[in-house]
Amino acid sequence: MSTWPALESRIALRYLRARTDNRFLSFSTVVGALGVAIGVTVLVVVLSVMNGFEVELRDRILSISAHATLSGVDGPLGDWRAVEARVARQPHVLAVAPYVEERGLLAHGGRVSGVLVRGIAPAEELRIGSLAEHVRGGTLASLAPFSYAVLLGKGLAEELGVGPGDSVVLAAPRGTATPAGVVPRVRRLRVTGIIESGLYEFDRNVAVMNLEDAARLFRLGTAVTGLGLKVDDPYAAGRIVRAAAVDLGGGFYISDWTRQHANFFRSIATTKSIMFILLLLVIAVAAFNIVATLVMLVREKQGDIAILRTLGLAPGSLVGVFVIQGTVIGALGTLSGVVLGIAMADHLTAAVHALESLLGVTLFDARVYYIEQLPSVVSRADVTRIAATAFIVSCLSTLYPAWRAARTQPAEALRHE
Repeated sequence: MSTWPALESRIALRYLRARTDNRFLSFSTVVGALGVAIGVTVLVVVLSVMNGFEVELRDRILSISAHATLSGVDGPLGDWRAVEARVARQPHVLAVAPYVEERGLLAHGGRVSGVLVRGIAPAEELRIGSLAEHVRGGTLASLAPFSYAVLLGKGLAEELGVGPGDSVVLAAPRGTATPAGVVPRVRRLRVTGIIESGLYEFDRNVAVMNLEDAARLFRLGTAVTGLGLKVDDPYAAGRIVRAAAVDLGGGFYISDWTRQHANFFRSIATTKSIMFILLLLVIAVAAFNIVATLVMLVREKQGDIAILRTLGLAPGSLVGVFVIQGTVIGALGTLSGVVLGIAMADHLTAAVHALESLLGVTLFDARVYYIEQLPSVVSRADVTRIAATAFIVSCLSTLYPAWRAARTQPAEALRHE
């Protein structure tokens, strides 16, 4: 009995090779394997791109913003120094920095744009993020108190048509009451640098200035809008800031980077699931090719099957012959697809850059995709899931042809030879 698996394998592998009188079945075998390979390749590349978007967005968000924020429910934080000291002593909190955040209008010449003004203390901001690494044409240190200097996001600067050394006018919504009505507070600011984070939403809407200048402009006195936290585990930022707020006795509004940008990551997760299901159809089509190939093989080998049955080969062994053959086709296609998919995903960013340079066009507009390049990150878990799914589908596609072969009646098959 131990010789049967080896015999089945030899027969199956012999059937995979082309014969001089019928090369069509060999061609069908190649097409079946190629279909599986194409499906696996496309799935690996597409999911790697989605992973790349997620990783790129996460890294850029974490480089320009705090992991979590803690602000007052009823307004600005007055005694924020005491709160900062207590929060800094909380477990898992690495650094704390104050910030002021208000809406305003920026104007230059005849151009006006809404803006999110963020006031920071440069020395403390360096402890919770790497915003300084994204400043071009200036430094974060230029935001000294009473300097009324401002750093503009790249998209915002382009919208207003300004650069380092130019002046812009900021209008604050909290105006001054006069006999003629409420007059907006207006201040001329000097642009000392451009922020180029690569995250269009940030670069298009944010202006950064000194904490004290922003508090004075928005009439906060010595208060701040809130505190930004850097924690040891960004994915646990929500739990950590919640524990800190509870320890402080409550009365704070808490948020974290996953909540502030939840729509981005939810959209990516949903798209990945949909794309995985849709692209499985490519593998399903390839599986039908395997079914068709094996069915034709069964019909062509009716005489061989009848002789094998006459010599004592059991129906179960015949099933094994065609299952092994289909499994080999599926395995070759899956392995080829995985290798090709990983190779394409690893070089996809460089290929897109080369294509953009060759055609002189921008394929990925940051205003649409939020980032300026096509990232790709191969996930071992995704590759394993794709390969396992493709292999299982290929194996299942062998059952019907194998069942038909096992039902072959020797006398009936030989009568037509």
